[in-house]
Amino acid sequence: MRLASKIFLTSSLVILVLAGVGALSLGAVGRLVSVNREITTQTVPALRVAAGLRDQMLSLARLEARFTVLRDARYAAAWRERAASVEGDFDRLRALVRTPREQALLAEAAAAFDAYRGEVTSEQQPPPARERALQDPRSRVLGERVEETLERLMDATYARVVSAQAEAARLEARTWTGVLLALGAAVALALVGTAVLAYRITRSLRQLSAATTAVAAGSYREPIPDAARDEIGALARSFNAMAAQLRRIDETKEEFYATLSHELRSPLTSVREAAHLLRDGVPGSLNPKQARLVTLIGHSTDRLLRLVNQMLELSRLRAGVLPLTRERVDLARVVGRAVEELRPQAEEGGLTLTRERVGERFDVRGDEDRLVQVVVNLVANAVRFTLRGGRVTVRLVDAGPEIEVQVEDTGVGIPAAALPRIFDSWRQAHSDRGGTGLGLAVVRGVVLAHGGRVTVESQEGKGSRFTVLLPHEP
Repeated sequence: MRLASKIFLTSSLVILVLAGVGALSLGAVGRLVSVNREITTQTVPALRVAAGLRDQMLSLARLEARFTVLRDARYAAAWRERAASVEGDFDRLRALVRTPREQALLAEAAAAFDAYRGEVTSEQQPPPARERALQDPRSRVLGERVEETLERLMDATYARVVSAQAEAARLEARTWTGVLLALGAAVALALVGTAVLAYRITRSLRQLSAATTAVAAGSYREPIPDAARDEIGALARSFNAMAAQLRRIDETKEEFYATLSHELRSPLTSVREAAHLLRDGVPGSLNPKQARLVTLIGHSTDRLLRLVNQMLELSRLRAGVLPLTRERVDLARVVGRAVEELRPQAEEGGLTLTRERVGERFDVRGDEDRLVQVVVNLVANAVRFTLRGGRVTVRLVDAGPEIEVQVEDTGVGIPAAALPRIFDSWRQAHSDRGGTGLGLAVVRGVVLAHGGRVTVESQEGKGSRFTVLLPHEP
């Protein structure tokens, strides 16, 4: 699956989950609104109308009593008008009640009111009927029955209000719980999905970055995994192909250098020996001009032979086949040999070459001749890049688990741009001062073969300090 598809699917999943949460929330809110609407549009108005009916029944009873006592036609008219209003309220109430109990109580109250109305109407007839009405309090009983029925209807309606309110409270609690849980699940799913996608992408990119850094440093590691079928997987496969090609090129180059070095050593050695024989006058005496030319041939041959030997040693170091003798070595003796070997060269250049020691034990395990070669290379570079009147110091420091060999000078220093690759092959910070660009690469290879490391500190115009750190011999 392509990377764009993965991102789209993850985003779509998050959007769908959030949409589901929104739909759930809207449904719950809809149910809550429906319950509240029923309370506000039906239940509460039904209570209000029923209470109004009960109050009007009390008013009818008062009007009836006044008419019965005073026989005033105005009270009879007011009673009839109020009774018509009560009849209208009963019609309104029929549209508001919902439960079977409420409907039954409303029907009972309406029937009682009709009976009450008929009875009161008969009481308002001429005196014979009036005398019967005074003797028979049936209208009062019927009125009380209407009031009682309305009271029970109000109780039933109020119970419906309480039930609706309880249902609304439960719906509100369930809504909050459901929405919070769904929202939490959506956020968790979104975070997990995004984290998984980000981790997979960044993991692949970290692997590519580490492999690129290794290739830039000349270390061709094993191919990075390329199982993914997205753009990053395609990039990993392209990177592996590039690294394999670079590895083949590097191996071919090393093989070429090794073969060339090996093939050049024999003829160069022969030329050097022939030049020495000519210089010594074995075939016959030479005139001054011939002697000068033979000396030039000898010096050039020696320089070429050193270059070939360095190339061969570097190839062996990279291949891990450079022979090393592992024995206890006193680095103080190694430094002494290197300093004495280069002291004439330092004095000739007008430099002060000194040794310093910090500590007592400087034993390591390694090849003494190779370690002398390391110190000689570093001191020779310091002498070559230090101006007349300067100082070169070789310092031994017992640093506990490691022993430090510091070669410090007051020379021209190394440009900051050249420091990161100063130990690479064929790299020279100052190409105008001679050298092959292989000496520091050989130094690093020999030190690494001894299980140590080498560092450099330098400031252009003020000097440099190379530090070789080797494990202390127990």
